[in-house]
Amino acid sequence: MTLARIDDAQRRARLAVRHLLTTRAAAVEDVAEAVVGLHATDPATVFLSACARLARPSVAEVEAAFYDRGTLVRLLCMRRTMFAVTAATAPVVQAAAGAAIAVKERRKLLDFLAEGVGWDADRLAEVERDTLRALARRGEATAVELTRDVPALLEQVVVAAGKPYETRQNVSSRIIRVLAADGRLRRGRPLGTWLSTQFRWAPATPWPELDPDEARAELARRWLASYGPGAEADLKWWTGWNLGHTRKALAAAGAVAVELSSGPGYALPDDLEPVEEPEPRAALLPALDPTPMGWQARDWYLPDRHRPRLFDTAGNVGPTVWWNGAVVGGWSQRADGGLVWELLDDVGAEAEAAIAGEADRVASWLGGVRVIPRFRTPLEKELTT
Repeated sequence: MTLARIDDAQRRARLAVRHLLTTRAAAVEDVAEAVVGLHATDPATVFLSACARLARPSVAEVEAAFYDRGTLVRLLCMRRTMFAVTAATAPVVQAAAGAAIAVKERRKLLDFLAEGVGWDADRLAEVERDTLRALARRGEATAVELTRDVPALLEQVVVAAGKPYETRQNVSSRIIRVLAADGRLRRGRPLGTWLSTQFRWAPATPWPELDPDEARAELARRWLASYGPGAEADLKWWTGWNLGHTRKALAAAGAVAVELSSGPGYALPDDLEPVEEPEPRAALLPALDPTPMGWQARDWYLPDRHRPRLFDTAGNVGPTVWWNGAVVGGWSQRADGGLVWELLDDVGAEAEAAIAGEADRVASWLGGVRVIPRFRTPLEKELTT
């Protein structure tokens, strides 16, 4: 049987359309659904990624989705990474990836507390109950406020004992993190601006429990619909699943084998025919954006020669410039908030003009606010200095 062949140009055409790099969405929820979830390890990424794809970019609109409508939520899930997903997608993501992460996080927390303060599972459960009761009374609270109500949260553990960077850490942050991973509390509004990394916390009801196998199949289907066609290794890396779960999910999702330029891959059965290549449009995507972080093998849209300047040593991507479904450069902000960029490929005068126009668009909605990525990359730092 001859497999359908989908070359790199066809993959880039799909990426450009499905990840909203050629058209823009009306709502934040549409953006999150288009890419399955927005990276949220760095709070600024969610806003930058969403606004890059919105017809009318607005910080207030993203905040409304999080804090007023409740249609966008943050979850610790794929690859033990924080994502912002729609409330409709959250149960699938939690069952497919988040629940297993929560189990591991709780096991690590118990080991940490047993060694550091001598707590067992019963003591942890008692402190968690007290914490949730305190949060319910307040309605919303910061971690500091919760420690005033639950003194046990102030107990400290020595971290990296004997190392030059040895420090003492309250148990509060780790306990709150595990309660959030379990879905028993959720992040509310930040203490400062949309760039803040400090959040208030609010009570929450755990997401409905779904069958893990069915959830993994549905997440694989959604990944293929947004990121496909792709290799088995790409889905395994993106989700953080083991190989057995990956293969089972692909089969249950109805994925069919295809031939990619780089080798074997998978696609949904209704995604085998050639697609029309869209009119190119420039895009400036932020550090950790879900598009450049969507695959393990990236040479079909991001040449390997560019990786050393666009990624840090831990594999985090910096701000990228896109044209015609491919990475062609990187960008940053000066101290005054102005945007600067460098093209790593010759893209021609039309593309350069479009990129300059997109930079003006991003600068306009940012309004002089300067965003410094949490994980800085060589080209981003070069452009800043």
